Amino acid sequence: MSTTECPRAPGRPRNFDPELAVAKVQPLFHAHGYDAVSVADVTEALSIKPPSFYAAFGNKIGLYERVLGRYVQTDAIPFDDILRSDKPVAECLAALLEEAARRYAADPHAAGCLVLEGMHSNDPQARKVARDFYSLAEHKIHDFIAQRHPNEADRLTDYVSTTMLGLSGKARCGHSLERLLASARIASLGLRHPLS
Repeated sequence: MSTTECPRAPGRPRNFDPELAVAKVQPLFHAHGYDAVSVADVTEALSIKPPSFYAAFGNKIGLYERVLGRYVQTDAIPFDDILRSDKPVAECLAALLEEAARRYAADPHAAGCLVLEGMHSNDPQARKVARDFYSLAEHKIHDFIAQRHPNEADRLTDYVSTTMLGLSGKARCGHSLERLLASARIASLGLRHPLS
C-alpha cells in the first residue's frame, strides 16, 4: 500500500468558500473601483489560480455583482431602519443624509459608496450592475416620500439622491466626516419647506 498522496487536480483550494472570497475582495473594489481591479489582482488576493476564479464566479462582472450584493446587505445604509413611518419625513431624510456621510467617511482607504461610485465605471456592464442596485435604493426613498407627500416624491427623491452622490464623491476626494456632516445638515435644511 502506498503512503504517497494522490496529486490534487488543479482548481480551487480545498477550503475555498466563494462567500468568504467575495467578502475578501470587496475592499479591493471599494478602494480602487471596478476598472482598476484586474482578475490577476483578485486571484492574487484570494491565493487562487485563474481557472478557479472563473469556475467560482464566471467572470469579473459576475464577481462584481456579488460584491455589490454583499455590500448592499452588509455595509450599505440601512434604509428600512432610517425611513420610518412613525417619524416625520424630513427628519428621516435628514437622518439618511447624515448616515450616508458617516458611512462614506468610515474607511479612508475605501471612501464613498461602492454602488454610487460604481456608476462611474468605464465598463458598461459594471455601470449597469451598479445602476440596478442604485435604482433599488432610489425607489425606497421615493416610495417612502410618496406615502405621505406624493406630489413632492419625484423632486425630493432627486434632491436626496443628488446630495448622496455629492457626499460620496467628496468622501472619495478625502473630505473629512465633519465636512460631510456639515454638507448633509445644510442639505437637510432644504427639505423643511416642501415638507412643511
